[in-house]
Amino acid sequence: MGHVRHLYVHLPFCAHRCGYCDFVTVVGREGQHAAYVDALLAELELERGVLAPDVETIFLGGGTPTFTEPTELARLLRALPAAEEVTVEANPETVSPDLAQLLRENGVTRVSLGAQSFQPRLLDVLERRATPDDVRRAVRTLRDAGFDNVSLDLVYGIPGQTASDLDADLTEALALEPEHLSGYELEAKPGTRFTHAHGEELARQADAMEGYFEQVVETLTEAGYRWYETANFCLGGERDLRARHNLGYWLGRDYLGLGIGAVSTLSGERRRNLPSLSRYVSALLGCDKPPREVEPIDSATAARERLLLGLRLDAPIVLADVHDAVDREAMIRLSDLGLVEVTANGRGEELRLTRRGRFLGGGVTADLMSA
Repeated sequence: MGHVRHLYVHLPFCAHRCGYCDFVTVVGREGQHAAYVDALLAELELERGVLAPDVETIFLGGGTPTFTEPTELARLLRALPAAEEVTVEANPETVSPDLAQLLRENGVTRVSLGAQSFQPRLLDVLERRATPDDVRRAVRTLRDAGFDNVSLDLVYGIPGQTASDLDADLTEALALEPEHLSGYELEAKPGTRFTHAHGEELARQADAMEGYFEQVVETLTEAGYRWYETANFCLGGERDLRARHNLGYWLGRDYLGLGIGAVSTLSGERRRNLPSLSRYVSALLGCDKPPREVEPIDSATAARERLLLGLRLDAPIVLADVHDAVDREAMIRLSDLGLVEVTANGRGEELRLTRRGRFLGGGVTADLMSA
């Protein structure tokens, strides 16, 4: 039996491609959804031996997984192993009562909605098709279907956005009472049409990013959300509402990725499926492995990645796990500055960023890294 307890499945299909997106996506292709699900299930069978008998999390990302033809989406969900947490990403405009029921009946426990903003003019800038009413309707529909774990994504740093716009977005999001909220800084990658169209305004917005970040953290923590990861917040209480699948990434656990562009880390090796839909389907339906890139992950790289990702969390890292990646002198200096906290308990020394250090984030982490 295998040891991997986290499974990612990539569904690349979208109704259209937003200008800022650089994910592996394809527009439309309804006639190819069935063949792609066939290929996914073939890849799952090839890799089933690496999965543990008790899978903890499954995450269907995209693309827009809920744009996938419903019969094929249901077929895929039914074929996946049982898991404690099953998350599906959804664009709000795709969420209907029938879709919500389909997800509920096929083992999905958590839905992540891409709201991005509640300001129509900013949604137009992002080329998003969902309206604010679509987001509200989607949340109500999911609640009516029995979902009690809903996440909303918001974006800040949108060209033309102001601090008052962001405040309004946060207020609108909180009114929907999601169990989980993600607040992401807009990243417009070089070469996207979004960067070509909004490059100057994006440069101006860069100066406001730190303030927006602090605004997101202060507003959500004051509303009772736990700031458990740099961009992620969950309600407190008896239930642990952290995104358990993503938590597996941040804790450096192995995971299996299926589909075009999907990444896996397996026993010291990183694999990345190539993004070609036709080559992926042809290979797997021909009983072959999909075309992929493979790179080894040595112990030094693993320690640096564990430090980089682990310091995004509010929970401490066991220092022995990342010892070779940490500059001890820098750690002492940053501790004296009140940016990191070093504590000792039964597991030995532990390290985490202080609240002030978390606001400075990447700069503090870079200083901590050994050369």
